[in-house]
Amino acid sequence: MRSDYLFTSESVSEGHPDKVSDQISDAIVDLFLSKDPEARIACETLTTTQLVVLAGEIRCKGVYENGHWAPGAKEEIEAAARQAVREIGYEQDGFHWQDFEFINRLHGQSAHIAQGVDASGNKDEGAGDQGIMFGFACNETPDLMPATLYYSHKILERLAADRHSGAAPFLEPDAKSQVTLRYVDGKPVAATAIVVSTQHKPGYDTGAGQAELAAYVRRAVGEVLAEGLITPETAWHINPTGSFEIGGPDGDAGLTGRKIIVDTYGGAAPHGGGAFSGKDPTKVDRSAAYVARYLAKNVVAAGLASRCTIQLSYAIGVARPLSLYVDTDGTGTVTDAVLEAAIAKLAEERLGGLTPRGIRIGLGLNKPIYRRTAAYGHFGRKPEGDFFPWEKADLADALKAALG
Repeated sequence: MRSDYLFTSESVSEGHPDKVSDQISDAIVDLFLSKDPEARIACETLTTTQLVVLAGEIRCKGVYENGHWAPGAKEEIEAAARQAVREIGYEQDGFHWQDFEFINRLHGQSAHIAQGVDASGNKDEGAGDQGIMFGFACNETPDLMPATLYYSHKILERLAADRHSGAAPFLEPDAKSQVTLRYVDGKPVAATAIVVSTQHKPGYDTGAGQAELAAYVRRAVGEVLAEGLITPETAWHINPTGSFEIGGPDGDAGLTGRKIIVDTYGGAAPHGGGAFSGKDPTKVDRSAAYVARYLAKNVVAAGLASRCTIQLSYAIGVARPLSLYVDTDGTGTVTDAVLEAAIAKLAEERLGGLTPRGIRIGLGLNKPIYRRTAAYGHFGRKPEGDFFPWEKADLADALKAALG
């Protein structure tokens, strides 16, 4: 690693059109899992001016079976989509939770996919698709996440909290942030640039309104970033286009799965390319990425490395991963090969292996816990009850003991 460099990550708010789509898709996942923990869901959402379209494949007892919808099921799906948009806060002429046109094009899961994924006889449940998944952790922040992404998320969470509470009534739901930090000896020491673009009510793009919005953003960012990161040399770019009244799905179309770097590590780690939202946990794009983060976080939490990247790979219909790869970027207290062996053994003991079934049962993923993941990142969140179980550091002591 270079000792002195700049690195940047971005985030987008819950009101960004792609994140609106992600949240609707995961609201549908939660709805189906609340009906049937073994449900199969792949729900894609398109949002644009006064329109929400769902497409994808499902199988769910009591909701969609043998090619038929249960009575009232379509109405529940529409209600879940509208409620997700309502909670975000869209009540605009171009996108209003009560008024948008809703089109449901969900249909039954392919029988050819089902036969590869479902357990039968002596065959264990197979992966829902082929692919590579990555997990990452580093000791830059208390949540063991890259600092650039951590602060980009925190800025937008603060703006959303103030919008919802009424503390910043001039804000609207759509927003983006970007944080550039200078690193010295691998540690963040200063913010060289802060970019915040936030949708606003009329009158906040010129004069006193613009000054009020800019002062608010500077204050909010200053209260979120760690002490000392903002310096007199920090460059600020607040609504650099000047006006941001038209936003959300009215300003730009949104699609599920287009913010995969925002969802993961802000570019600080590799990404296998698969999105998370809208997928049930048999899809290893989601569940294997979660367990990879879980394992990488526990390596760093155990003090066995200051950075850890883990890769898993799968084939459709095959239960066990094809490969497990660990890279501590030269920061490990033991070799990466020794860590790989210890992780594989511990995963077998604690999770029943890194199979889709082992991951789902071991982490408790067959529950309606996904809507909360769909904004401000899937990682670096606080585990609470059934939510974000992959963020627990409960393997750290066992890893330390296994490696003496």
